[in-house]
Amino acid sequence: MPFKQQVLLRQKLFVLGSLAIGSLLYLVARVGSLDRLQPMCPVETRLAPGLPEQFPLRTLQYKRGVLHELRKGNATKEQIRLHSLVQQLPRAIIIGVRKGGTRALLEMLNLHPAVVKASQEIHFFDNDQNYARGIDWYREKMPFSFPHQITIEKSPAYFITEEVPERIFKMNSSIKLLVIVREPTTRAVSDYTQVLEGKERKNKTYHKFEKLAIDANTCEVNTKYKAVRTSIYTKHLERWLKYFPVEQFHIVDGDRLISDPLPELQLVEHFLNLPSRISQYNLYFNATRGFYCLRFNIVFNKCLAGSKGRIHPDVDPAVVAKLRRFFHPFNQKFYQITGRTFNWP
Repeated sequence: MPFKQQVLLRQKLFVLGSLAIGSLLYLVARVGSLDRLQPMCPVETRLAPGLPEQFPLRTLQYKRGVLHELRKGNATKEQIRLHSLVQQLPRAIIIGVRKGGTRALLEMLNLHPAVVKASQEIHFFDNDQNYARGIDWYREKMPFSFPHQITIEKSPAYFITEEVPERIFKMNSSIKLLVIVREPTTRAVSDYTQVLEGKERKNKTYHKFEKLAIDANTCEVNTKYKAVRTSIYTKHLERWLKYFPVEQFHIVDGDRLISDPLPELQLVEHFLNLPSRISQYNLYFNATRGFYCLRFNIVFNKCLAGSKGRIHPDVDPAVVAKLRRFFHPFNQKFYQITGRTFNWP
């Protein structure tokens, strides 16, 4: 066979081989995607009011794409009208606790096709200036969503701010309230670490944790220190219980959400009356970061910001022990009120 014909034959074989491999990869990806999405899945759990009995998940994946374009500012008013997009007041709020894992919880719940999150902390109910702007201003801060979806926002300051329970009650007395907590001493140190990092970025000095957490005059725990006060969960919860029954609260284990998130997310799905849609496929452990990241589909993954999982400074073990003894009776009361027990020291 002449050399030119050999070259042409090899080129044709190469092109045909590339097309065959490309088609095979497409089929593998397509089958895997269809297996995960399942066009129609019967709902086995109770649904939130207004949710359809069946979820066409491929349609919801498409709708998520529309919402993504809207958030980027690419969706037109006509698209908003055609897709019946609305800005809804939240039907559930993550009210706290600061450094308990509120951002991780919000991002993980956003894996659910029936959940839409407010990306930023709105601080409507805890900020007098924002609250004075009225409920329409608050609604306009919410993301666009489809009528059957649930909007969720999170502002950890809500849990510890005195005026907030009454203000939220006036907006919606039947709203679902999520509280994510961690072992109180660990949470207090995490709170301190975030503030310390902020000071260091500005080249400012800051007291050691021990000096802030322990009153130098009495050698007792300093309850005036905000990081300590925030960790007295029962004191804040009792204020909320003046307005809402305990059944409207769901307590999330922030420590477990870090180490084994799926069971915690399934409990939240049940509390929100949502069908179970978040699976182990959506969560994968990132060894480099040291915690779980999120998989929305075969092309879109997301890890939390690098500021998550900060390394805590060493704290005097005697101070840690004193704080744990201090928090112990409050923890016991918290278990009693909520009906959920944690393995805290």
